Amino acid sequence: MYGSWYTKRLSDSRRGRVYRVTVEQGDQMKRSGTRAKEGATQRSASPLQLDLARQILARLLDEGFTVDQRVPEQTIARALGVSRTPVRAALRLLAEQGVLRTEAERGFLVAQTIEGIDADGLIPRSPDQRVYEAMLSDRADGRIGVEVSEAEMMPRYNASRGVIRKVFIRLAAEGLAQRQRGHGWSFSDTLDSDQSLAESYRFRMAIECAALRQPGYQLDPDRILKLRRAHDAVLRNGRPSVDGVEWFAVNATFHETIVSGSQNRFFVQAVHQQNNLRRIQEYAGYPSLASDRIVQSCTEHIAILDALEAQDYPWAETLLSRHLQLALRYAQSGSDTAVEGAAD
Repeated sequence: MYGSWYTKRLSDSRRGRVYRVTVEQGDQMKRSGTRAKEGATQRSASPLQLDLARQILARLLDEGFTVDQRVPEQTIARALGVSRTPVRAALRLLAEQGVLRTEAERGFLVAQTIEGIDADGLIPRSPDQRVYEAMLSDRADGRIGVEVSEAEMMPRYNASRGVIRKVFIRLAAEGLAQRQRGHGWSFSDTLDSDQSLAESYRFRMAIECAALRQPGYQLDPDRILKLRRAHDAVLRNGRPSVDGVEWFAVNATFHETIVSGSQNRFFVQAVHQQNNLRRIQEYAGYPSLASDRIVQSCTEHIAILDALEAQDYPWAETLLSRHLQLALRYAQSGSDTAVEGAAD
């Protein structure tokens, strides 16, 4: 009746005006308003909420959540080591972005297919996370020294002292930095030489393979399934969807999880420490890592999972030993960057 035109009254505090607007312009106005609302929501979210939202999204993908499946708030809070309050706020953020929806009596449910969601486009990294990643990359490439101060880092990363301090506290908790007695911080030793890299690999071969020989070794089938789904997602999505941080998380979680089946906390602590030592170089080396190395590493990991699922632990140990030997060989040959880890 009105063709492509309709009349819309827009409020004006000084005088009422009637504007003639096309349907297309009206739709554009609605979309712009929605984007503005989403942007305001993300800006009002705390760094913790942003980080939790990204972790929850990754967890939903890794665990294969499907549309209409309920998202257990308490279980997620326990897994992430936080209270339900920040988790609930993060879930609301995901609901505002259309990933989740809410139902009376049921709580939060998955609203759309999780696979293929661009986490960076949906939930921006928090200021803390951005500084953390940039600082590790700069340290790996030698752009910042071993000893630094918070005052030096503030202008470099355009961040407040509070953000810089949070990042260093996190690095200290991960064994990557320590506060100096006077002032400032110093980065821990890393695998920044051929010798230290070889020593790390040989140590890991000894510890990780020995873990599979421990009496009563057992890995829960659900944990094997989670690892398998995470690797399938890497193979399916590849670059640029999977960045260095995400790949390192998949890689490190794989090695720590299979060692955890030994039921020996000291084995797990040793592997966790090794993962922290190689984290800095691996973040920096990921951009130049060949895609086929990532595929090969995932394929080798999945073969080890197959053996563990069949409870063929001697074969799993053989595959794991070969996997680490090949990774060391690649690193020493210079086929990849100075680090193997991005592809072990």
